[in-house]
Amino acid sequence: MDRRRFLGTAGLGLTVLSGALGRVGDGRPRLTILQTNDTHSRIDSFPMDGGRNAGLGGVARRKVLIDRIREREEYTLLVDSGDIFQGTPYYNLYGGEVEIESMNRMGYEVATVGNHEFDNGIPGLEKTMPLANFEWVSSNLDWGGAKELAAVVKPWTIREIGPFRVGLFGLLCELKGIVAEDNHRGVVYLDPVESARRSVAALKASGCNLIVCLSHLGYATRSEGEQLRDDRLPAEVEGVDLVLGGHSHTFLDELVELPRKGGGVTRITQQGWAGMRLGRVDVRLGKGESLVMRQDPLVVS
Repeated sequence: MDRRRFLGTAGLGLTVLSGALGRVGDGRPRLTILQTNDTHSRIDSFPMDGGRNAGLGGVARRKVLIDRIREREEYTLLVDSGDIFQGTPYYNLYGGEVEIESMNRMGYEVATVGNHEFDNGIPGLEKTMPLANFEWVSSNLDWGGAKELAAVVKPWTIREIGPFRVGLFGLLCELKGIVAEDNHRGVVYLDPVESARRSVAALKASGCNLIVCLSHLGYATRSEGEQLRDDRLPAEVEGVDLVLGGHSHTFLDELVELPRKGGGVTRITQQGWAGMRLGRVDVRLGKGESLVMRQDPLVVS
């Protein structure tokens, strides 16, 4: 099927079964952050074949759910934590264009770069990344050797949403050993801790009252000496309020709260893989500079 014809008809006649779409609040402004990660080119729902994932996911059903939430919530933000590409024939046939167009239709606003984004090399990214209507962020990649993309991918960005000034930056896992060197030639991997510290400092200086890391580091640390993961980030980096993770395909039903360097806590979550779940974190501004957060992940089915 022609990809444009498919995308034009995919959203018709669907029913979404999900968790609660709204809650009675206390009157304080609330920002609803919606997140996916590791969707891996899963455009269609899983087939009804009796498997454990049968009927789950699919971009059309996700769009219906996102639209319903946006209708009910005044302030929303839709983001992705990487590995948008690779996993179904859509990527093999169209090289990522269907995935990007689907995200444009759903109204994504910010995404970070996952390791599988490099599967068609830099030429593949040069064809697909500029098609996005959303922003790309990745703070620990130097794109100086891939100049067409250097203007597309920024270390961080700021979104003004009602009373919320949200700073977002991205982090990617180590490329060595999982991405062929030829596939990221011209893109240099930087230390994630130092990169995160630079981004947080810039976002704090810009007056952000909520700092979010779109992480493709994985959760959690499995062995001594392993590369940085989400559960180790708070002890290394001050000022990160929320980590929206990816890479390890972990389903976290509750926000994980860990003490962070310099005081306070960092909350961490991740939404598995294949778009079977849409993450929802509601953030309220508390007294002073405090933040109140609650997670309510939604099943896409």
